[in-house]
Amino acid sequence: MSHLTNRGKSASAIALFGAVALGGGLLWSQSHSAEQVPATTTGGTVIAGPAIDSPANEKAKSHAYELSSAFRSAAATILPSVVTIETETKPHAVRGGGALRGRPGMRNGQNPFEGTPFEQFFSEEDLERMQRGMQQQTPRQSGAGSGVIIDKSGIILTNNHVVNGADVVTVRLADGREFTATNIKTDPQTDLAVISIEKAGDLPAAKLGNSDALEIGDWVIAVGNPFGLEQTVSAGIISGKGRQIGAAQRANFLQTDAAINPGNSGGPLVNLEGEVIGINTAIASNGGGNDGIGFAVPSSLAKWITPQLISGGKVERAYLGVGIEMVNSELAEKFGTKRGEGVLVTEVHPDTPAAEAGLQEGDVILDYNGVKVHGPRELQEVVERSELNTKQRATVLRDGKQMIVNVVAKALPQNFGRPTVGRDDEPSPGKVESAEHDELGLEVADVTAAEAKQLGIAGSAGVVVTNVTPDGPAHTAGIREGMLIRRVGKVNVTDVEGFKKALESQPKDEGVLMLVRTAQGNRFVVIER
Repeated sequence: MSHLTNRGKSASAIALFGAVALGGGLLWSQSHSAEQVPATTTGGTVIAGPAIDSPANEKAKSHAYELSSAFRSAAATILPSVVTIETETKPHAVRGGGALRGRPGMRNGQNPFEGTPFEQFFSEEDLERMQRGMQQQTPRQSGAGSGVIIDKSGIILTNNHVVNGADVVTVRLADGREFTATNIKTDPQTDLAVISIEKAGDLPAAKLGNSDALEIGDWVIAVGNPFGLEQTVSAGIISGKGRQIGAAQRANFLQTDAAINPGNSGGPLVNLEGEVIGINTAIASNGGGNDGIGFAVPSSLAKWITPQLISGGKVERAYLGVGIEMVNSELAEKFGTKRGEGVLVTEVHPDTPAAEAGLQEGDVILDYNGVKVHGPRELQEVVERSELNTKQRATVLRDGKQMIVNVVAKALPQNFGRPTVGRDDEPSPGKVESAEHDELGLEVADVTAAEAKQLGIAGSAGVVVTNVTPDGPAHTAGIREGMLIRRVGKVNVTDVEGFKKALESQPKDEGVLMLVRTAQGNRFVVIER
């Protein structure tokens, strides 16, 4: 008996030591009476918590039940509209590899070994068998995702990457019925797609809410079919807005910590009213699963995209035809504005709405069509949604003064932005001069036509950077070999001599503003002396 008692005492001591060792953890009383509850420790002082049946605890439980009820209501509202999407890509014949690939004799029935010592070793049957062996097939592929019904007639919103390239798209409704999707329309630039099913009757359609009204910290739930588990709901908050990721070129994503996993793509992200405020699209993950960061296309963008896909099968976007960049602290000081206020124009492409409106390199666009802009993606978004063939007012800061520029919105050409070579204004070859500037830590030279083509800057005048001192002022500002310096301060430069004069005209006690060009386009930099 004494052995058991000692053992019991020993166990109690270990449990107590473990509780004390937690420091900020819980200290439980020996009694399990309902009147005694957990207490917390702060700096060794024991602070009693509220009794389990105390008014404070009842109030806390009431709040928790209210939130739980809100989640239940939102889930019940959206679940009937959520569908499972299964895709199948059939095998496709492709040309195989092997020593006979590309032999002309295999295409016209002739012996490819004719006239060689191997001709007698291959019969016609052998050649036919070899030719059949060259025909290979891609494997059959299948995938799965989610979608949400947005019209009772059977129109479904999902992701482009869920249905893109599929030969057969099958939609399974919440009631278990299956339909083959038709009329698939996609917009890869936002990763959105609209598909339709027919003869399904009046379907429960979800309501697209207002994602612009969301604030960071708002509760949301993500609904879909992760890992094939249909009608799955996960809860979280909006943890970020305006995110830019590689999944789409023209979307500012919502960020959420609601669990999004493979199979959730295309499913809705909804608010506590059960309204769709996003389409689940991507996750940030090291291992392929949920790491607490997911992204959804905002419903405000989906509202603009889907009617165009439904009516015309494509999205028409307005454009300016400019290169732009964020206004950082250094650039703000040079252009007389505040950091993050407006968007800096780095390039104006010829024969574009911007060129026709008279926009110039170095202009800071403060607002467009009455909407203040603070970054390139924000400007892009408001511009592309402009009504085509209408006049838009832009407030521009030029040389420290505000002015109004009227821009006629035009549709973005399909091939706009593709690099061109061989323009008439290419620098002509000739004697190449160079100059070294120790103060800035760089060396420049005149650029020849051949060098301009090689560097991807054909058609642009300036001086090319031939050497940059490691960790020097130019290197710190982001200048690298091969860049073309087009402008110093407000002076355009076309050769080394012009570069020297422009540099000498700059105040000695200030950083030097330069417009540089790479194969990716123009940007402004400030080199501190």
